[in-house]
Amino acid sequence: MDLDTDIIIIGAGMSGLGLAVQLVREFGHRNFELIEKSNHIGGTWWANTYPGCGVDVEAHYYSYSFCMNPNWTRKFPLQPEILEYYDHVASKYDIEKHISFESIVTAAHWDESSGTWLVSVKELKTSKTYNRRCKILVSAVGILSEPNPCDIPGASSFKGRIFHTAEWDHSFDWKDKNVIVVGNGCSAAQVVPVISEGDGAAKKVVQFARQAQWVFERPNPEYTGLFRWTMKWVPLAMRTYRLVQNYYSEWDFKSFPTESGAPIRKMYSDYQGGYIQRTSPAKYHEFLVPKTEVGCKRRVMDSDYLTSLHRDNVELVYKDPIENIVENGVLTESGRFVNADAIVLANGFQVLKPLLTLNLHGEGGVTVADHWEKFSGGSASSYFGTCLSGFPNFFIMMGPNTASGHGCVTYTTECQIGFTLRLIKPVLKALKAQRSILPVIGQKTDVVTVTPRAEKADIDAIENKLKGLVWSSGCTSWALDPQTGRNTTMYPDFQWKFWIRSIFIPWRDFEYSTSKPTATALASKRLGVASWLSASTGVAVVAYLVYKMVPLSKFH
Repeated sequence: MDLDTDIIIIGAGMSGLGLAVQLVREFGHRNFELIEKSNHIGGTWWANTYPGCGVDVEAHYYSYSFCMNPNWTRKFPLQPEILEYYDHVASKYDIEKHISFESIVTAAHWDESSGTWLVSVKELKTSKTYNRRCKILVSAVGILSEPNPCDIPGASSFKGRIFHTAEWDHSFDWKDKNVIVVGNGCSAAQVVPVISEGDGAAKKVVQFARQAQWVFERPNPEYTGLFRWTMKWVPLAMRTYRLVQNYYSEWDFKSFPTESGAPIRKMYSDYQGGYIQRTSPAKYHEFLVPKTEVGCKRRVMDSDYLTSLHRDNVELVYKDPIENIVENGVLTESGRFVNADAIVLANGFQVLKPLLTLNLHGEGGVTVADHWEKFSGGSASSYFGTCLSGFPNFFIMMGPNTASGHGCVTYTTECQIGFTLRLIKPVLKALKAQRSILPVIGQKTDVVTVTPRAEKADIDAIENKLKGLVWSSGCTSWALDPQTGRNTTMYPDFQWKFWIRSIFIPWRDFEYSTSKPTATALASKRLGVASWLSASTGVAVVAYLVYKMVPLSKFH
C-alpha cells in the first residue's frame, strides 16, 4: 500500500508546530503533514481572541527552548504577541507548506497488514472527505480545545448573543450593553476588567460564580529597551533568565504534597488571602477568599480582576445561581431577573474529549474509549501521557496526566516531542532504508508500540502518586473526570523528572516489529536501482567508445 506521507500530525498549535519544527531540526525530515481545523496556526492562541486574553507563564519560559524570543514586550504578553511568535517560528522553518488548513480528521484505522495508519480527512469548506495513509500518527489536538457547551435551561430562547470565550463573537460591541459572564476562572478574570473599563465599557457586567478561586497577585511589567537588548546580544543572558524562571517554577511543586507542602500552602494562603482582601471590595471577601487548599484548583493570576470589582458597573453574584435563561436575560434561583444583551460562557473545556472525537481504531479495531475502559475504568489514561498499547506508531501530545499545576505547558510538550522523536528514530531509519537504492541488510523495524504491561504499570504508578497531592484534597476541579472522579490531567511530580523520563527511556517497555514495505517504497527502490544500473552502463559504454576512438598517445 502506498504511503501518502510518513507522518500525520493532527493540530497545528503549540504542540503540533513544535513537533514539526523538531522533525526538521533534528532529522532534516520534511515528509510530514499537519491537519488543522482552523485557517491559521497557533491552536488555542488563534482560537482564543477574547478581550484581555494573555499567558500566565513568563514569556521567556513559555517560548520554545529551541527558538527563544528576546523581543517580548512584557513579562506576561497578550494573545496577539504570542500568536506573532508562533507565526515567526512557522515562517522560520517553512512549516505552513506542510499544513492542510480548515480540515479535520474524522477517523483513523491501523492497518496491521501494512503497518500503516489510514486517516480520513474532511475539508470543512467543501465537506469533501479523502483518505491519507501514513506510517506515524500524532494527536496534537490539545486538552483545552473543546469548549464546554451551555447547559443552562432555556438557552435556545435567548434573543441576544451567547458565546464561549474561546469562540468570541467579535461582531458584538459591548459598549453600553448589559453583559452576563458565567464563570470565574482564568478566562473570566481576564475578560471582566477589559469590558468594564473606559469609554467603551459595558453598561453593566454581572458575573455569576459558583466556587471561589485562589487569585494570585501578578505584576506584569513592560520590558525596557535595554532589557531586550541584553536578552538579544549578551551571551547566555536569555538562557540564564529562562533557567531562573524554571527554577522558581519547579520549586513551587513543593507546595503540592498534602503533608510536606502544608507550611508552604499556609504561607501562600496568608499572603494571597491578604492580597485578595486588600484589593477587592469588602462585600465580596466572604466568597473571594477560598476555603479550599491553595493549588487544589488552578490558580488565577490577577490581571486587575479584583480591582475591577470596585467599579459601579460590575457585580459579582455567588449566592444566587442562574436557574434558567429567558428571552432577554436570566432568572436566578431566588426569582431575580437580570437583563442581558449577551451571555459570555467562561465555563471551561471538555478535557481530553478531542482525542475521542478523532475516532481512532487500533489493533483489532479497538477504539480509544474501549482501551480506556479496559485500562482505567473509562477514564483517560496513557503511558507517559503519550502512548497507548494496541495503537502502534501513535503518539499523543499533551495527553492524560501531563499538565502541571506549577510549571509550563511548553516544557512538558518539548519533553514529549523529544520522547517521541527517540521512539520513532528507528522507524524513520527503516523508511529511509526502504527508499534507498542500495540493498537493505537484515530487516528494519518500522513499528513501535508500548506493551500493555508497561502502560498499566505506569497508569497505576501515576494514580498512586496523585493520592498524596493536594489535587486529591476534596475540591472539584477541571482536572478531575466528572464521571469517575479520577485525576486524568495533572502530572504528580517535578517537571525535571518528566524531562529525565523523556531522555532515559526504558526500552523494555516497548516492542519494535517489522511490517511489509509499502508499494511506494519498493517501487522507489526498484526505480532507483534501475536508474543506477542504467547510469552505470551508460558511463561504461561512453568510456569504452572514447578508449577506442582516441589514440592512447593523447593521454600521455
